[in-house]
Amino acid sequence: MPDEIHRAVEPGTALLRLETTGSRQSLLDGAWWPRSRDVEREIPPLVAALAEHLGPITRVGLDASAWNSIPTRLVVDDRVVHLDSFPVGDDTVLITRGENDHFSLMVIPPNTTPEAARTAMARAVRADNVTRAAEILLAELPHPEAS
Repeated sequence: MPDEIHRAVEPGTALLRLETTGSRQSLLDGAWWPRSRDVEREIPPLVAALAEHLGPITRVGLDASAWNSIPTRLVVDDRVVHLDSFPVGDDTVLITRGENDHFSLMVIPPNTTPEAARTAMARAVRADNVTRAAEILLAELPHPEAS
């Protein structure tokens, strides 16, 4: 990802990396870098991108404390996607394919620098990753300096 990708990518495009081996042995199945905390703006492109690789997405679980109002459902590509509010933490989104096939994606905070986002996303999608999203983000993202 070039440094300006977060601003340069067209609206309606999801910035997403998935674990590519298909082994599903790691703690996370991928990483997503939304541009805002607006559910109705960010979730449809994520669901559309995931559906291309995983098939129909039926549910998305989000932490209500991290997002601007979460509706109970959205229509994406003529399919109803149910949205659930779980205390999963603002660093994770849960995706359900079919009835009971779950994927966990690390959520990169929207204001993250491109370099930090690239590093965190690369670490999250490693097939041997056993580190939780919150720990990756704490290790990789810059921390505000104390005054």
